[in-house]
Amino acid sequence: MLVNIIKSYREVVAICDSELLGKCFEEGIFQLDIKESFYKGEQKAGNFLTTNKGGETNSSSEEGSQIKGEKKTEQEVIQIILDMKSEDATFNIAGKKSVNCAVKAGLISKDSIKTIQGIPFALVLM
Repeated sequence: MLVNIIKSYREVVAICDSELLGKCFEEGIFQLDIKESFYKGEQKAGNFLTTNKGGETNSSSEEGSQIKGEKKTEQEVIQIILDMKSEDATFNIAGKKSVNCAVKAGLISKDSIKTIQGIPFALVLM
């Protein structure tokens, strides 16, 4: 699983199953786009690039201030979810393993999970 924590006025936690990265799923008028720039983030010469609400790109060299698209184990993802849900974060979660971690962490219930082309996802605004 990949976790990307995007710092803005509210932290956005993007979690997805690694094998879904870069894929797009469509069902009727709905689309689930697992963009690498969102779920993995971009890294350039040791600096992290983030995009603010206005679409402007900002650079940061703060070591350890962000988790940028790092592969994580189930226990690590659950711990990140537990830590971030007390931080007034927004969560974007896609993929069976990732959604399952959110359920185990108590972030979401099974009835809040939606699917597009059989791919489970959940959006959470704390």
